[in-house]
Amino acid sequence: MTNFALDDRDLHVAIIMDGNGRWAAAKGLPRTVGHRAGVQALRRTVEAAASMNVGTLTLYAFSSDNWQRPENEVRAIMQIITKRLPVEADRCVREGIRMSVIGRRDRLPREVLNAIDAAELLTETCTAMHVRLAMDYSSRDALSRAASLVNGNGGREALAAALGQAYHSRTPISDVDLLIRTGGEQRLSDFLLWECAYAELYFTQCRWPDFGEMELRAALHAFRKRKRRFGRVVENAHATVQTTAI
Repeated sequence: MTNFALDDRDLHVAIIMDGNGRWAAAKGLPRTVGHRAGVQALRRTVEAAASMNVGTLTLYAFSSDNWQRPENEVRAIMQIITKRLPVEADRCVREGIRMSVIGRRDRLPREVLNAIDAAELLTETCTAMHVRLAMDYSSRDALSRAASLVNGNGGREALAAALGQAYHSRTPISDVDLLIRTGGEQRLSDFLLWECAYAELYFTQCRWPDFGEMELRAALHAFRKRKRRFGRVVENAHATVQTTAI
């Protein structure tokens, strides 16, 4: 297997975990079974990302638009989150992984909020990797609230700082390097629109419950083959550096 360099600790990977329901339906199972299988995929992916020295992993767990799903499905998702967060937090502590949640907190059930607070407190001193779960998250909503916070004062840095306040992030906003979406769809779905301004996009047909180390490794391999210019002409920039050095 390919070894990934230590400087990958600066790498920010974001994943839209899509396809749980369709995975279950294809097997003739209730959608909630797909969500439970998705938790196992999340665990595999976090462990794989840690072994590849990824610095930050942001996972789209529940969007603000997901409240529109059937009530029994939403209730089941919240129950899964409440039950699994303490277990995964304990595992994260053992592996030195910090866990935090971004998104609105005023609409989440009290038991979910308690589980979030406990997980964040338990893992707050961990430094090996940072895993962020986006829950009741809408990038448009966060941008709107951040704009109202800065009220026309300051530029990009001020808005980025306000974005952190808007969705309860205790650390500065960092750009996403690689955005992965599973399940075959090819859209951002209101996820990290500010942070993904220059992200490389990777779409896979693999549904989230089947995602794991091999799929993450394939996505990172594809990412490494791309040339990231950030609006510059890389060849000319390289030539200028050479000339200056001479």
